[in-house]
Amino acid sequence: MKITLNDITLHIEITGSGPALLTIHGFTGSGQTWQPLVPMLAQDHTLVLVDLIGHGASAAPPDPHRYAIEQCVADLLTLLDHLGIEHTDLLGYSMGGRIGLLLTAHAPTRIRRQILIGASPGLADPAERAARLASDEALARLIEERGLEWFVDYWAAQPIFASQQRLPSAVLAAQRAQRLAGSAQGYANALRGMSVGRQPSLWATLPTITTPTLLITGALDSKFCAIAAQMAALIPNARHEIVPDAGHAVHLEQPDAVATLVSAFLA
Repeated sequence: MKITLNDITLHIEITGSGPALLTIHGFTGSGQTWQPLVPMLAQDHTLVLVDLIGHGASAAPPDPHRYAIEQCVADLLTLLDHLGIEHTDLLGYSMGGRIGLLLTAHAPTRIRRQILIGASPGLADPAERAARLASDEALARLIEERGLEWFVDYWAAQPIFASQQRLPSAVLAAQRAQRLAGSAQGYANALRGMSVGRQPSLWATLPTITTPTLLITGALDSKFCAIAAQMAALIPNARHEIVPDAGHAVHLEQPDAVATLVSAFLA
């Protein structure tokens, strides 16, 4: 279904029964990202599967400022208000994990528990942030110049996703179709507004976050395993689970293992 909130129309799907679980996909994803986990998670939770601005079937406006990560957090809170959801659990992957963590930091009373997959609190070093922002702006321009199909193939070939090449061709084809459901304008502007270079660093905030937190990473994703270990040491009620034989998109590569971890944590 599509819901218009102020100046933006977001596509969402709601399925299952029980306490609310807000899901936030990664860059180039959509609510469809979570389909491998839905059969198990929907048994005990009402899943709110949202397509972020510029992704899936949600609106992709031309103004890049509308994609600011803080505005994205505000959109999600407005969505929860619209749905009458006062408290929710939260499940976020990669960029969606960063957005989810910012949401929890901004509105801690709204989030009961959070699960963050392959996520980070941002970059603490201003020079690193500036370099990443410049890099993402350059890629955004390439997306606009070369188009959606070029970018989808370019993105799938990134080293961080190398372990996915072992997946069945049908799974990879479904993921490619999911990415192609977005738009060049949406992805380019999402890169600008939700860049880890633009996001405020939350490293110093982590010790103040008391929300029970589960951090999940794939054993083959050494960069984010290290980040999650640091995060787990700083967040008071956090624990870190490493899923064997999986890379960055753990939920895609080992969906049963991730669904089991999430279900147990939320139980």
